[in-house]
Amino acid sequence: MAAILARKLGMTQLFMDDGSVERVTVLEAGPCPVTAVRRSDEDGYDAVQLAFGADKEKHLSGGELGHLKKAGVAPHRHLVEFRGEGEELSVGDTVTVDSFEEGQKIKVAGVTKGKGFQGTVKRHNFSRGPVTHGSHNVRAPGSIGASAWPARVFKGIRGPGQMGNKRATQRGLTVVRVDSGDNLLLVRGAVPGAKGGVVEVRSDG
Repeated sequence: MAAILARKLGMTQLFMDDGSVERVTVLEAGPCPVTAVRRSDEDGYDAVQLAFGADKEKHLSGGELGHLKKAGVAPHRHLVEFRGEGEELSVGDTVTVDSFEEGQKIKVAGVTKGKGFQGTVKRHNFSRGPVTHGSHNVRAPGSIGASAWPARVFKGIRGPGQMGNKRATQRGLTVVRVDSGDNLLLVRGAVPGAKGGVVEVRSDG
């Protein structure tokens, strides 16, 4: 299995040799130095920790700087552990886009776009109310209570509230092109999050 951290740059289209058009998301993936390796016999689980996003020392805490200096890695903003990965990696190695190949199935995890407080029509795809006979129920959710029993509203009903800004994983994406020179992954399909967001890329399957 392969794993790497990437930054979402946006979407574009790619003209293939056979004349078809691929709708792709462009990811700036790596290079990601390995800052720690977890082993089941010592840590209780197998994982590899990758760093991404070179940054200035003043933007990191003392603990983060000490951890990175111990691994011999320059200051980086993001540290993420990938469980079940890195059996062949050791501290000081660097993971690049060469870990992936064209046609490979991957899954991408990130934080979705936050849309703030939204009503039920936008958040849960509710239908709007009637628009005739003087109805004032335009986008209201309608009655949610019961009768004398249970005389309360059950927890977990679909109602208005914050929409988005949650971790999501998109599976079944396909690597269309790997650009080792510019550290780019071109992926068929949409990736969670806004432009500039950091996502986790793993092989799927």
